[in-house]
Amino acid sequence: MNKKLILAIALLVSNNAFAGADHYLLRDGNHVQHLKIAKLGDDLLITADVDFEPNANEQNAHPCSADINGVGKLLAENELVLKKHSESEASYCELKIHLSPNGAKVEQSKDCDNFAPGICRFATDSKEMVLVK
Repeated sequence: MNKKLILAIALLVSNNAFAGADHYLLRDGNHVQHLKIAKLGDDLLITADVDFEPNANEQNAHPCSADINGVGKLLAENELVLKKHSESEASYCELKIHLSPNGAKVEQSKDCDNFAPGICRFATDSKEMVLVK
């Protein structure tokens, strides 16, 4: 996990790698969540990825990583949604993203468990991911 975190941070500080995209990051103990929102023409390209190692209160849990990406839709001035169909199930994972000037909060539908197993989740549980400038 440390290698992935170092790689993510190295990419975040590289101005050339992320021209035209907003990146949000949340580290909560051993849980790391990353969100990228890029505008390409009229499309909003959204990528969410998580790397979770068990925290002290998650003793019997296993480490996990997950990601989801696709074209999102603008619901309101500061609200986006990404809806992704599960290839193995007849369900959709829906991420609702609430943006603020300094960060983002993510809510997920129940069916996102197909994309993020175990302790992994895309939802920020009312914590705000920090906009990386």
